[in-house]
Amino acid sequence: MLVTRTGTVVLVGSREDAHVQEMARRLSAEDVDSVVVDTLAFPEETRLSLTEDLAGIVVDGRDVGRPAAVYLRGLHAHPLAYLVDAQDAMDADWRTTLTAFREKSALLNGLLGRWERLGVPLYNPPSSDWVMHKPAQLAALQAAGLPVPRTLWTNDAEAVRRFARGGRVAYKPVMGGAATRELRAEDLTDERLAALSAAPVTFQELLPGEDLRVYVLDGAVIASLRIVTASLDFRQNEERIELVTLPEDVARACVKACEVLGLRWTGLDLKRDADGVPRFLELNGSAMFLGFDARGGSDVAGHLTRALVRHARGE
Repeated sequence: MLVTRTGTVVLVGSREDAHVQEMARRLSAEDVDSVVVDTLAFPEETRLSLTEDLAGIVVDGRDVGRPAAVYLRGLHAHPLAYLVDAQDAMDADWRTTLTAFREKSALLNGLLGRWERLGVPLYNPPSSDWVMHKPAQLAALQAAGLPVPRTLWTNDAEAVRRFARGGRVAYKPVMGGAATRELRAEDLTDERLAALSAAPVTFQELLPGEDLRVYVLDGAVIASLRIVTASLDFRQNEERIELVTLPEDVARACVKACEVLGLRWTGLDLKRDADGVPRFLELNGSAMFLGFDARGGSDVAGHLTRALVRHARGE
């Protein structure tokens, strides 16, 4: 029997992450070799060495060099990152702990930067990191003529009051980590707005329409789903998730959004305004998809696997 030789696919993330586990399982089923760079276990357990040679990359004693493709799930390079538990270390010595995380981040980002320099297909490349910050992301989409909500990022109380005069407003963290809430009259008091001196906040026109999650991979929409919820923030409040077919103009806009931001793949969150126009809320650099596949009947995992397999086989 003829055996097709494949290249190696690298999965960057934690072995504890269900998405990394599922991609490793699916690649194995396709007889494609994969290597996990366990970034949650780095540097305590995962061994990573880089030399001055661009392709001089060794992971846990294995020469990885130039892989066929890379799926980036997460770097776990911050005390607040998903799955990271740094509470004891931060309590004991926060300065040394933050310094260690900075060093970890520098090496892992350098690793990804090398692979991008070598022309390795990365899902997603580090050159797109700047647009993962929402103030840059939505501005880039707006400049490209794509519909986004009226939004204000600020720590200025008077700017919030002026913005709130434009209609119903939602507010949420700039980076994430808390649920979206509607801005109420009691939130506009001096005492309440004084909290802005601790951290800036995102204020955004409240969109009343349906929530959509759209997945784009290598320039094509691979899944689009409607999320039925009675809550302002659908996360953990989904009543139903249903497959839908996007109008062609909306599908083209989703693909264009990826191109504008330099993403090979993403999960996009859109919400319809009062006129029914879907507006872009966010493009995720490493979107979760297993839950949507399970509840909505999509096959994002299959599409992503097939893309990685094609690279591994040189197709």
